[in-house]
Amino acid sequence: MLGCLESEVYNKRDEMNINRVYKLVDTCAAEFPAMTPYYYSTFEAEMQTADGKRFAQNESVVSDKKKIIVLGSGPNRIGQGIEFDYCCVHGVYAAQECGYETIMINCNPETVSTDFDTADKLYFEPVFWEHIYDIIRHEKPEGVIVQLGGQTALKLAEKLDRYGIKIMGTSYDALDLAEDRGRFSTLLKENNIPYPKFDTATTPDEALKVADELDFPILVRPSYVLGGQGMKIVINKQELEAHVVDILRKIPNNVLLLDHYLDGAIEAEADAICDGENVYIIGIMEHIEPCGIHSGDSNATLPPFNLGDLVMQQIKDHTKKIALALKTVGLINIQFAIKDDTVYIIEANPRASRTVPFIAKAYGEPYVNYATKIMLGEKKVTDFEFNPQLEGYAIKQPVFSFNKFPNVDKRLGPEMKSTGESILFVDSLKDDEFYDLYARRRMYLSK
Repeated sequence: MLGCLESEVYNKRDEMNINRVYKLVDTCAAEFPAMTPYYYSTFEAEMQTADGKRFAQNESVVSDKKKIIVLGSGPNRIGQGIEFDYCCVHGVYAAQECGYETIMINCNPETVSTDFDTADKLYFEPVFWEHIYDIIRHEKPEGVIVQLGGQTALKLAEKLDRYGIKIMGTSYDALDLAEDRGRFSTLLKENNIPYPKFDTATTPDEALKVADELDFPILVRPSYVLGGQGMKIVINKQELEAHVVDILRKIPNNVLLLDHYLDGAIEAEADAICDGENVYIIGIMEHIEPCGIHSGDSNATLPPFNLGDLVMQQIKDHTKKIALALKTVGLINIQFAIKDDTVYIIEANPRASRTVPFIAKAYGEPYVNYATKIMLGEKKVTDFEFNPQLEGYAIKQPVFSFNKFPNVDKRLGPEMKSTGESILFVDSLKDDEFYDLYARRRMYLSK
C-alpha cells in the first residue's frame, strides 16, 4: 500500500522510538493481582517521572536465565493443524528439562501451546517477523526453534539467519536446500538417489517448453506453499497453460515445479531423527490411496502393509543418505513414490511433519522430546534407548469437514482438503475396517 519494504517501516518506527511494550494478560479480571506469564504487545505513550525521566511501562521482565524461543504455527488451517501444536508443546517440555527458560510465541487460543502454564513465558502474538524480532530483541534468547511450528515457522528461518539470530538444529542453508528443487536434485544426483524427471518454470511459455521434455501427466506445484496449495496433475498442454496462468495470477513471481507424474505408483513416507552423524528412522508409513493424493488426505498404515524387503531397504538407505547430506539436526520427513520396485524421492522436509505425533502415539515414544534435545546440542541419537511398542497396525485416517461445506468438491488430489486426522488401531490386515478403507481407496481420486 505504501510501496515500501516492511524493514523500512520497522526502521522508521525504531528511529522515532515507537517501540512495543508487553503487558500481562489479566487472567483474574482485576479481582486480584494476576501472576500468569502471558503477554501481549501494544504501543503506548511514554510517561514522565517527577525528576524528568521518560519511560514506557513494560510488564515483561527479562530474567538472566538462558532462554529458548519456540515458534508456533499460528491459526489452525488446512495444512497446519493441531499436530504442530503437539510438537511445540513437547519441544517446550524438552527445553525445560535441559534447564532453559522457555518462551512460546503463538496466536491460537485453542491450543495447548498457548496455555499460560505450558511455557515459562507466552507471547500471544502473530507469527510474523516484525512481532518475533521485537520479542527476540527484548528477551535475547540463546536461539530459536523453527522446526516444530510447521511451514509458518520454517518460512521465518531466512530472516532469522539474515539478522544473525541462531537457529537451533538444522541450519537455514540446509532448510533452503530442501526447498530449492534445483539444489536438492543436485544433492540427489550426487548420492545416486532416483527422483522423477522435473524442471521449473516462471511463465506459461516456459511451462509449455518444459512439458515437451517431461511428457504428460505432469504434476504442477508452486514453491513455498502450505498443504499442497495450487497443486494439480495435468494431462495436456491446454490444462497446463490454464493452471499455470491461474497460479501466477494468485501467486505472482512464483517459481513453479513441474514433475513427471508417476502414474500408478505407491506412495510412502519416512520420519527420522538425525544429529548430523547418526540417523534413527522413527517410522515408515505406506499410503493406502494411490500416489497423487496429498499425504495429509491419505489413509496410511504404520508399519507398511504391502512393501517388500527390497523397497523397504531402499527407503531406509535413501532416508539416511538424505538426512546426512542435508546435515539434519533434529527431525526430517521424506516422501517417496514407488514404481516397479524403484523408490523415487518426491520431497524432503527437514522439520517436524504432521505424522510425527501420530508415530509417537502409535509407538509410545517421546520422539519430539528426543529431537528437541538433539537440536539444542544436549544429546546425540546414540544417547537414547528406542523401544517402540505396537501390536498390529496403526492407521492414520484423515478427517474432512465436507458436511459443513456441502458444495465443496470432494474429489481428492495433490491439494490438501482434510482438516485433521485420527488414529485407528487394528490387530491385523484381515480387520474389516482395513478392508473397507482399501476398497474405497480410489473412490474420491481426481487429477
